[in-house]
Amino acid sequence: MCDGTARRVRVRPRLRGVAEGLPRLRLREFFCRRAVLLMGQRSGRQERSKKPEMSLSENLTAEEEDNKEENKELKTKDQRLPLVFGVADLKNGAVGLYNMGQTCCLNSLLQVFLMNIHFTGILRRITVPPNASLKRRNVPYQMLLLLEKMQSGKQKAVFPTDLARCLSVHRMDLFMQHDAAQLYLTLWNLVKMQIKDQDLVTKLSDLYTICVQEHLACQICSSETKRNSNMLTLPLPVLDSNSHKLKTLEDCLQCFFHPEELTGHNMCFCEYCEKKTPFLQSMKLVHLPQTLTIHLKRFCFERSASVHKLSHCLPFPEELDFNAVLTEQQSQAHDSEKAAWQYELFAVVTHSGSANSGHYCAYIRSLTERKWYCFNDSTVGQVSWDDVKCTYGHSDLYWGQTAYLLIYMKKHPQ
Repeated sequence: MCDGTARRVRVRPRLRGVAEGLPRLRLREFFCRRAVLLMGQRSGRQERSKKPEMSLSENLTAEEEDNKEENKELKTKDQRLPLVFGVADLKNGAVGLYNMGQTCCLNSLLQVFLMNIHFTGILRRITVPPNASLKRRNVPYQMLLLLEKMQSGKQKAVFPTDLARCLSVHRMDLFMQHDAAQLYLTLWNLVKMQIKDQDLVTKLSDLYTICVQEHLACQICSSETKRNSNMLTLPLPVLDSNSHKLKTLEDCLQCFFHPEELTGHNMCFCEYCEKKTPFLQSMKLVHLPQTLTIHLKRFCFERSASVHKLSHCLPFPEELDFNAVLTEQQSQAHDSEKAAWQYELFAVVTHSGSANSGHYCAYIRSLTERKWYCFNDSTVGQVSWDDVKCTYGHSDLYWGQTAYLLIYMKKHPQ
């Protein structure tokens, strides 16, 4: 199944924390497909070597020599990184990524990360792993090398082979259909976990993390509990509580922050009443980051337990002002925080196809050139805003591109 997402129920789903969303590990599939990742090698049974067997000491000596050569090569790359990435941030060249077999989702998300100069600015400051083995396993470092590869050559597209091998070490199965929202969480968490500098970890969290405050109020005794929660994406419903289609992105935001009564089998236990009572559940916006990722929940479960894709038209604006969308009761932030809640669209990750199969690509606006590009694996081309608007969705277009992730940037960051 291409895009399984959480079951849609009438009660507002539990907030997903930043550290959540990792897909279930598939160890057996990892070993079965590991050989496929090693591009350029033969698949199938290896031939027996006709060379005489080496002693243990000879093997260790040979391995040490190989590691010395590899470390020497990587050290040369490390010395080139600051210069290369300074240039990359300026020109933001549009280079594609080859599809290595159902990697369109990964390719699209990598382009969104690497075209974000605020993200690459953090990557440039990471501590380089001390040896070749750790470098091969370090996701942020491999993303740096991939960006160098994309910007230092003249090719129109490159293979993300080394990064794919690195992700396979962390048991990420690349040769299967992924959900872009879940894979986005997975990549971000791997990057965060492998950055050693805590100051950079804080900067990364500040760049992407959303903070909301959840309120639960008993309708009998009026007791209230509050809890702050952090999220990496803002999961917006595209249907209201009566399963009616929402018409705009602003409607989706209003629906997400609209108070909801918990009655019947959804009642909660009240410690003061010492029984289950009706509650009023509401959320208030506390903080929005520099890079805001909105997840349009276009995949839902039907009564038959099958996943269904909602492809209806849902317009989204090129510029978004949260102060004009949310009411005073729907926010819990200072005036200085609210003053920076003006955004402009940076990227759109689209999905075409059904819930069982499909294809991803990304529309990204260069932060330096102010031009829109379409990244469709190895094919990259400049497009217009009218082309981006074609991703609003259409119920009658089965293979039409439908916006799934919206990434906004603050117009006037604090």
